Amino acid sequence: MNKKIIVVDTNIVFKALRLKNSYIREMLNQEQYHFYAPKFLLVEIFKHKEKILKNNTELEDEFYEYLNLLLQRITFVNEDIISIGNYLEAYRLCKDIDEKDVPFVALTIQLECV
Repeated sequence: MNKKIIVVDTNIVFKALRLKNSYIREMLNQEQYHFYAPKFLLVEIFKHKEKILKNNTELEDEFYEYLNLLLQRITFVNEDIISIGNYLEAYRLCKDIDEKDVPFVALTIQLECV
């Protein structure tokens, strides 16, 4: 069975980390998907860790346990593999919305996925 490749962004991961019983968390646990993210996501998670923990529905130990499982489900990609052309296209698409989405959109274009 071919797994569907999906690039997850910061907002999706934050929602999964904050909400114990959520559709997003269920989806991230489904085996038919292979999740990718630029390494930039790790920076965002740890940059906003306190805020995520503060708004979390779980105990801190449960949070870290789920974070560990989630990080194992995501293949992190070094942004250096993304072509300049894909970065420029992603910037064009994101510049008026949220420039922090550029690495995620660029990776999506690079991998030709959702």
